Amino acid sequence: MSPRVAIPVILGVSALAVAFLFWLIYGFAGFAGETDAFSFLPALNATLNAVSASCVVAGIFAIRARRKQAHGWLMAGATVASALFLVGYLLHHALHGDTRFAGEGWVRPVYFFILITHVVLAVVVLPMVLTTLYFAAARLWSAHRRMARWTYPVWIYVSVTGVLVFFFLRVWFPGA
Repeated sequence: MSPRVAIPVILGVSALAVAFLFWLIYGFAGFAGETDAFSFLPALNATLNAVSASCVVAGIFAIRARRKQAHGWLMAGATVASALFLVGYLLHHALHGDTRFAGEGWVRPVYFFILITHVVLAVVVLPMVLTTLYFAAARLWSAHRRMARWTYPVWIYVSVTGVLVFFFLRVWFPGA
């Protein structure tokens, strides 16, 4: 598939994914019934975010050391971890909806700054990651390198702030 076809497809798939997520969060009534069996999902999702960030960082070190095969495997690991995170995130929101932040005082604007930048960049990073992966799969290495220079810092930021959001909601300020 040529980039002239692939890029619009990637943007379309990304837009559909974001639209589905917004519907799930703001338009879906949720499932009724017992959902306690899935209470592990926030911790699992935070772990998957941490694994993704770790793989991206290790992948950067690998490619800078010209270890191309290790880089490929690490980026595949980051992609799988991020995809599993997305599935867990969607399932958690379908079962539980949003979690309200219970912190008060100076920590509220800090939390909301992290949350808002996390959400906005999470929307942006999906097509960036898919495009970067497409360029690698198509062996368009110069395009891959150019795109990856923009993708990896955003991907790391989204993954790390995802872990921070978990800690804000579940560890440091639980209770809402």
